[in-house]
Amino acid sequence: MSNVKASNDELKGSKLFDVSHVTALVTGGGTGIGLMITQALVANGAKVYITSRRDQVLEKTDEQYNSGPGQIIPLQGDVSEKDDVARLCKEISEKEPKGIQLLVNNAGIARDDNTKFSTTGQPDMEDAEAISQHFLKSQPQDWADTMKTNVGSIFWMSMNFLPLLAKGKDATPGHTSQVINISSISGYMKGSSNGQFAYASSKAAGTHLSRMLATTFAGTKVRVNTIAPGVFPSEMTTGSSDEDNKSVIDSKMSNPAGRPGKDTDMAATVLFLAGPGGVFYNEQVLYPDGGNTLTQPAARA
Repeated sequence: MSNVKASNDELKGSKLFDVSHVTALVTGGGTGIGLMITQALVANGAKVYITSRRDQVLEKTDEQYNSGPGQIIPLQGDVSEKDDVARLCKEISEKEPKGIQLLVNNAGIARDDNTKFSTTGQPDMEDAEAISQHFLKSQPQDWADTMKTNVGSIFWMSMNFLPLLAKGKDATPGHTSQVINISSISGYMKGSSNGQFAYASSKAAGTHLSRMLATTFAGTKVRVNTIAPGVFPSEMTTGSSDEDNKSVIDSKMSNPAGRPGKDTDMAATVLFLAGPGGVFYNEQVLYPDGGNTLTQPAARA
């Protein structure tokens, strides 16, 4: 019988959630949930390219949060435009000839201001005419813009960057590359998401697109997973960012946790998926939502 004790080293959190070997790209990485993800990766040693359509956002994020041990590299671009995605991919391919290990498709918009209950009020939900008139205020262009950004960008980004992800999958033994798509519990709720039909529909579509991509990419060994958050502070939920590119929600929430999500909640979620501890996960959906889908009619599958 051996007198040598078994080692628990590979079970330490420092090993399971290590992302120091990761080169990542986070779309919309300068504000909201994207910034939370960027901070989590950089704080744990990853090199993170971030995109935004707004140069000012990129400059502020670079200035405020590029403090290591990882590194932030800002790149201006519109990920809803096929040609601009191709340009971004070419640029990053030249900078990272050995490939990347992580693509986080986070960029998203909400264009339901004409029908969102917090903006317009809620119609009488027992009055067919009131419901009809309220939601017909939604505009075709709002639907088109929402789908273009929230669904189309996931497709264009994933397909363009697949070869670069496949190239980077063997950089660390035992680790494989991954796409993480940021969806929302709005894509699972059976209600109107407080009057946001276009937004919620786009998130449901984005989640199903993730499943299709995971199946399509299976032979390449590039994984695809989804994070479907509840309410987190962001420009989408609060309408603005402060001088640190952060948003704040002061009110309590009706979810079982009684609060919105925090930076640490999102950081723990992405580090779990992105580190060695998450390599066995593929085509999965994680719900950091404070239990919201327990108390609201929702379909989780």
